[in-house]
Amino acid sequence: MLRKSGEVEIVMVEDNPNDAELITRALRKHNLANRIVHLKDGAEALEFLLPPGDQVHQFDSDVPRVVLLDIKLPKIDGIEVLRMMKSDERTKDIPVVILTSSNEDRDIKEAYRLGVNSFVTKPIKFEEFAAVVAKLGIYWLMVNVPPVR
Repeated sequence: MLRKSGEVEIVMVEDNPNDAELITRALRKHNLANRIVHLKDGAEALEFLLPPGDQVHQFDSDVPRVVLLDIKLPKIDGIEVLRMMKSDERTKDIPVVILTSSNEDRDIKEAYRLGVNSFVTKPIKFEEFAAVVAKLGIYWLMVNVPPVR
């Protein structure tokens, strides 16, 4: 899954295809991201973000601006993906936004303990969900200043 520098702005880790489509449409509708990588489970996310062994890391010169991460994922859950990202030098500075249907206190507490940058519960209504995603895109892609590498 190696790719050229500058090829990705957002990494979206989302197993629900309807939510993934809605997120993508909301971001593109507002011209916020043309370069979105959609990963469907925690194992894909770790393979993409943290390649094993001595593989050259794909983010040597250009990292994603933000990772949108669901918690309830197949294979490896989002909390474990977050734990591994924030404990690895290659990815610890990449902003991570948990975007999930969970609003359980233990999930929120653990995510912040591990270093999540933001925790957002997905609204149930379509229009509200699209509006929240647009606001996230505006903040993380246009307002936020990413870490200097």
